[in-house]
Amino acid sequence: MGYLTRNEIENFDFSNSYIGEMHQDAHSFYLILDNVVILSSNSTNRDIRNMRANDVKLTIADGAVISLIEEGYKVYDADGNLSESFDDKEIVSEEYNEVLKSLENCTIYSISKNESVYDIEIDTEDHTYSITVKGTGDTEEWEKYLSPTDTMPQY
Repeated sequence: MGYLTRNEIENFDFSNSYIGEMHQDAHSFYLILDNVVILSSNSTNRDIRNMRANDVKLTIADGAVISLIEEGYKVYDADGNLSESFDDKEIVSEEYNEVLKSLENCTIYSISKNESVYDIEIDTEDHTYSITVKGTGDTEEWEKYLSPTDTMPQY
């Protein structure tokens, strides 16, 4: 293990990170993420710039999913007329593992924390999921820093 932080989730930018793996077990909820931005305010970042890392393991200790929602959306035709509307759909707990597995390789929109509750927003190709996890703390682990975010190629 190269780097480890505890309860420093606010010192990372997870937007546009890719989910390599995500699941919940009896003791924690965790994600393996690529393209994570480690902010210059992070306690392990010795650079004055934001840096990137792959294979970042984000673990929420005693993490338990308390809500998993497939967010509603609307479909419009080419003329801008509403053709279909779908309400939010709460996923039942028996389906959590299956849905979490299906969200691997998707993109994180955001991860935020409010006291002991973590909100994870995930973009798929056609809609969004919202996961709420209650936990007692978080750890972030990764092997090495990659190039600074300001030197990433623009396409």
